[in-house]
Amino acid sequence: MLGLLPVRAWLALLGVLVAALGSAAIAERLAEEPQTEIAVIFLALLAVGLLIALGRLLAADASRREDLRAASERHARNLETLIEARTRELSALSTHLQELSEKEKSELARNLHDELGGLLTAAKMDLSWLQSRVPEPNLQERLAQLGAVLDEAMDLKRRVVEDLRPSLLDHFGLPTALRAYVDSASAKAGLRADIEVPEDGAAIPKSTAIALFRIVQEGLTNIIRHAGARSVTLRFTMDQDACRFALSDDGRGFDAADPQFRWSHGITGMRQRVRALGGQFEIESSPGAGTTLRVTVPRVV
Repeated sequence: MLGLLPVRAWLALLGVLVAALGSAAIAERLAEEPQTEIAVIFLALLAVGLLIALGRLLAADASRREDLRAASERHARNLETLIEARTRELSALSTHLQELSEKEKSELARNLHDELGGLLTAAKMDLSWLQSRVPEPNLQERLAQLGAVLDEAMDLKRRVVEDLRPSLLDHFGLPTALRAYVDSASAKAGLRADIEVPEDGAAIPKSTAIALFRIVQEGLTNIIRHAGARSVTLRFTMDQDACRFALSDDGRGFDAADPQFRWSHGITGMRQRVRALGGQFEIESSPGAGTTLRVTVPRVV
């Protein structure tokens, strides 16, 4: 603490020490030289004055330090408030962009289904008309090849539309859409899928349903790309207050505390979707032990 005293305080302390030592030395000789009593009194008064000055210096220094501490606390509070405000703004912007993206995907899916689907259907009908009226084998073979290309185009259109906006989600609800998606994606990737979902999910709001579907979609995509897993498990439950799911795999796992993984774009996007719904997002993983993604969101009907 003494090391923190200002230079003026050290000079005052040195003056007090010199005055005290001088008073002691003169007091020893007081018996032999009585006229030195005035000098002793002067040195004593000087020491008292120096002590008073030292006290004032210390009080001033303490006041200055208290002012600095208060200013530092105010600055920290202001900075914290600013960070919270910017965080809320970024969170609101992220939520808005996600909602806008889903709206654009939905509109694009509808346009592809209605317009491109109509064009492809008309092309198939015209092709059938031509096939019934062209007897040449060579032309029939070429028309058959054209029919196969149109079938591939229609299948591609269907898959693109389903990726943009799953039709099962709109017509049959979240549980059915989750089961169908996880089954299909796992089969294509050669994964064993263990799925447990409720029968009815019609009471889940569309915004909540699409957010949960996208989180499962992103989570399963990460498993297929990075986990090296052999099986995947989905457990989805609902009660009156909340929707919960856990998506697990038996892959290589990772260090969940590593910022490289914790703040990856995919995980950040999933976390933001859950935060926008007022829910909880957790990832449990360790190297060689697989990964489990847990999500809980309020069920608002």
